[in-house]
Amino acid sequence: MKIYHYLWENKEYYGILKEDLLYPLKGSVFESLEAENFGVPIGRVKILPPVVPTKIIGVGVNYRDHAQEMGRTLPEEPLIFLKPPSAIIGHNEAIIFPRMAHRIDYEGELAVIIKKEVHELDETSDIREVILGYTCFNDVTARDLQLKDGQFTRAKSFDTFAPCGPCIATDVDPAHLMIKTFLNGKLKQSASTSQMIFSIPQLIRFISKIMTLYPGDIITTGTPAGVGPMNPGDRVDVQIEGIGTLSNVVLRVR
Repeated sequence: MKIYHYLWENKEYYGILKEDLLYPLKGSVFESLEAENFGVPIGRVKILPPVVPTKIIGVGVNYRDHAQEMGRTLPEEPLIFLKPPSAIIGHNEAIIFPRMAHRIDYEGELAVIIKKEVHELDETSDIREVILGYTCFNDVTARDLQLKDGQFTRAKSFDTFAPCGPCIATDVDPAHLMIKTFLNGKLKQSASTSQMIFSIPQLIRFISKIMTLYPGDIITTGTPAGVGPMNPGDRVDVQIEGIGTLSNVVLRVR
């Protein structure tokens, strides 16, 4: 099942995609997936970011090949950081190249959407009950500022640095998905999520012991090898099987 968050006739909806029609949900996306019996053509709506989270938790160095290309040793436990909700944009929205940066990189990732409030999950907890679904994510990073600062906050927090979407897929196996990133149509990243160092259940349990997770929160699960720079005018596509393609262009504000 694919769930879209969209704008139609100046109102926001969540809806289930069936063929090319979106069927609005009757209640909260976090409580019930019962849909109305009328649909709206997806071509007539504006696709919005899948959720409005209280926080975005990123995971660094979670693919062995990416650790090698960055010259990093493999972590003994997940390396996490935060991106602000103000950075979120949706499918087909523009990534803005900030004035204070000289290089911004794409980082295609699989993201997890949290379904309910959880804290301190133990090994017996059923992680499937915690997850609403999965989406595509681009962890845009000002690489020169990351190297200058020696930490992630400024480099990953600019407005528009969290492209997310286009939908939430509920019926995919997150442990065996192909993730690909294209820059201007050229393949730059290609890997299976099976190559993650820390699995999604491990990540959720670890993070829940640090901070309470709320419905709509996003956990990005790391990027594979092949990260590289984007320039104004470029188009970047993050494609994950079973979910779809998140597309964004890069613009510079004069």
